Order: sequence, then structure tokens, then C-alpha cells
Amino acid sequence: MLAIAILAFVIGLGLMAYAVRNTPGFFARGSSPTPVTRPTPTVAPAPATADPSTLALREAALAAQLANLEARAARTDAETAEAAVNAGKAEAILVTFAARRALDRGAGLGYLEGEMRRRFGATLPRQVGTVIRAARQPVTLENLRESLTAAAPMLLATPSDWWSGIGSELRNLVVIHRADTPSPLPSDRLARARRQLDNGNVETALAEVERLPGAADAANWTAAARRWIDARAALDTLETAAITGAFAPPPTRPSEPQPAPAPTSAMPADDGLL
Repeated sequence: MLAIAILAFVIGLGLMAYAVRNTPGFFARGSSPTPVTRPTPTVAPAPATADPSTLALREAALAAQLANLEARAARTDAETAEAAVNAGKAEAILVTFAARRALDRGAGLGYLEGEMRRRFGATLPRQVGTVIRAARQPVTLENLRESLTAAAPMLLATPSDWWSGIGSELRNLVVIHRADTPSPLPSDRLARARRQLDNGNVETALAEVERLPGAADAANWTAAARRWIDARAALDTLETAAITGAFAPPPTRPSEPQPAPAPTSAMPADDGLL
């Protein structure tokens, strides 16, 4: 009987362990259910009444910010306009500088002709035309020196009339002049003209050549020298206008319409028909 009781007790423990392991909520069945808490509805606060003084302060602050933004926009516009003017001056100076270099080398202006007409044609048309004509018939200092050397016998030649020739020889036998004045002898004038050309003073050299006996027979040289002088004077005027901004800005070029893309075909085109 004792053995049967012990065996029944062991079997009961086994069944209880099996029930605890495989039956969820075994111990919670007898417990009391937990109460469910429901959220209490929140009451929205009543809107506060607007204060007139606060609104006035806010309007004043917004007005000050708006005025500050407008002042910044005005300063930005002024700086942009000034930058555009300075850029135009710089481009005009570069154009005149490039034109001077082309004339000094005896080369044509090329595209610079159009740039000079666009920038200075409305305000300084005479100077622009002088520079363009000089570039189409270029004269350099080297050309003037070589031409003067070639024309030296013609410039120093005495008149063909024997009476005028004798008078010229007699006048050149004894020459009286002040010590601080240059010699009026033709050979000395020609030497001074050459020195002035070497220094780039074409105007002074031209004045010396025009006082030589054969200046009338060297009209080609004097014309070339005057063309050189006129072109440099015109360039000086254009450079001054470019620096001071006394020129018309170039007109804005209209944007060119973009060509429409060619329609694509699914079939390859025959090269012999194109």
C-alpha cells in the first residue's frame, strides 16, 4: 500500500509538471484581471488675447528687417553696376593696347576693327577711322629709318639751278648761330632727324626733315611720317577715353536661336541619297 501511495504521488507530480510546462497562463487563470486605464481627454487651452503693444513691436521689427534687406539689395545693385562699368573700361583699354601693338609691328588689326567700331565708333569716329586707315597702310619706325636713309641724297641735294646752287654753297661756307641752338646745316639736321627716329620722336624728326633742301622731293616719307603721328595721336585719344569711360558701351548681342534637333529615323539613311 505504501508503494502504491508513493507511485501515485510521483505520477501526480509528473502530471503537474507536464501541465505547467505545456499550458500557458496556468497560474494566471485564477488571478484577478488587471484594470485597463483609459486616457483622460485633454482640454485645449483657450487662445490668449493678442496684445496691441506686442503686435506693434513685431510690426516695427519686421519693418526694420525689410528696410535692411532693401538697403542690401540697393548696395548689391550699385556694386554690380560699378563692376560692369569697370569691366567695360578694362576691355576697352585692352582693345586700344592691342591695336597699338599691332600698329607698332606693322600688322593689320583683324577682329580689332570691329571691336573699336563697336566701342568707340559712336563717340570718336574720326580717331577710329584714322587708326583703321593707318593699320591698312602700316608704317613702323624701322620703315621710317630705312626710308630716311634711302632718301638722304635726295634730301641733301642742292637746287639744280646753278645760281641757286652757288648761293646755297656760299651760305654754307660760313654759318653763324648761337651756341645753344642746333646747327642749321642740312647734314646736321639729317643727323638729328635720325637720332630722333631712334628715340621714337617722329614728330621732331619730321620737323627737321621738312627744313632740308630736298624736302619737297621726299613727299612720300613725310606723308608716311604724318600717318604714323596721326595714328598714335588717335590711339592716345582712344586710350584716354577708355580709361575715363568716355565711350559708348558696346550694344548687347542678341542671343542666337538654337537650331532644332534633327528628327531621328528608325531606318538608316542611304548615304548615296544625301
